[in-house]
Amino acid sequence: MLSHPPLSLYVHLPWCVRKCPYCDFNSHQRHGELPFEAYVDALIADLDQDLPLVWGRVVHSVFFGGGTPSLFPPAAIDCFLQAAGARLRFAPNLEITLETNPGTAEHGRFELYRAAGVNRLSFGVQSFDDGCLQRLGRIHDSAQAVHAITLAQDAGFDNFNIDLMYALPGQTLAMAAHDIDRALALSPTHLSHYQLTLEPETAFAKRPPAGIPDEDAAWDMQEHCRRLLAAAGFEHYEVSAYAKPGAQCQHNRNYWLFGDYLGIGAGAHGKLTVPGHLPPTDADAACRDDATGEHPGGGILRRWKLKSPTSYMAAAGSEKRIGGDEWLSATRRPFDFMLNALRLPEGFDLSLFEARTGLPRAAIGAQLKTALARGWITHDGEHVQPTELGQRFTNDVIALFLPEDGGRRTEDRTVFSRQ
Repeated sequence: MLSHPPLSLYVHLPWCVRKCPYCDFNSHQRHGELPFEAYVDALIADLDQDLPLVWGRVVHSVFFGGGTPSLFPPAAIDCFLQAAGARLRFAPNLEITLETNPGTAEHGRFELYRAAGVNRLSFGVQSFDDGCLQRLGRIHDSAQAVHAITLAQDAGFDNFNIDLMYALPGQTLAMAAHDIDRALALSPTHLSHYQLTLEPETAFAKRPPAGIPDEDAAWDMQEHCRRLLAAAGFEHYEVSAYAKPGAQCQHNRNYWLFGDYLGIGAGAHGKLTVPGHLPPTDADAACRDDATGEHPGGGILRRWKLKSPTSYMAAAGSEKRIGGDEWLSATRRPFDFMLNALRLPEGFDLSLFEARTGLPRAAIGAQLKTALARGWITHDGEHVQPTELGQRFTNDVIALFLPEDGGRRTEDRTVFSRQ
């Protein structure tokens, strides 16, 4: 039987100053003045379309991702949060995160974001080495990164994340370690440390840069930096996420635990649980009511929004649907759950799997047996935890849970948002 998990709100602000050659998120280079008011109006219309699916539920976190959300002025963020707060039940001490690019920080602006309700920042620094930043196509240098973070601290922000990448073109183990040292000197509460990957359809995938470290060198960087962070008091709580005690990103942790999230904005994705008895069959057609096309007994619904900001705003200003949706079949749920939960070094309880997917634990018994035999997990009958070997081969472990037909899956990059 499905039950409501915690609910979050993801807001996608799709513009950036310049598209980075490694980025495969739905981001669009800014040309001239951005339509801030029109886009906020579209976000509110988008939210209104999704509201009937979440009436009465409490929102536990809000995350502004992009693109570069810090291109939006504080007044636009404040306007949206006031409108959303009038429509949704915000939890006390709500975590509200805003991603920011050091190249877009302006003096005095952080105080206004804080006044609007933002209480957590995520800085897309990527490296403190100016040569690496240039090769990554970033618009800032290391001095600007330090300056932006200092401004935020002066404005009262004491809860913030620093994004760092490793295995960069021309990067050595010593350079990767130096990035960690520079970041720790700024006293972040959270640090995201993830490997540069050549995602399909990106500029780097089409024209790979020279000097990218091989997999063994990348692993050495990851492990060395993990030890540095552990020595500094940071807990490794997700594949690429480290936090001081009490400072885990609640929004992203909800993703990893297969929670629900409203996704609004151009290209945003959402996942919503509709409780009730499971549909009687995996086949979507057999589960749907002939008149409404809905699952009468409930299920898990994935929703997505139009990617083009222009098309998105046009649809939001009309009676048209802003995107599309699909019910997640029972055969797809184990893979989608594991895609998230197996990224947590702490693992998960099988009772959580049952509550979040509506499936019995027997549905993944054979896959768990295989993973256990290969030394990828430990399993005591209730708790499942990836081993160190399993963490190194996370993609192989997750692949065990793919449906035999591969499953029909919409692209969803929301759950890999920066933290």
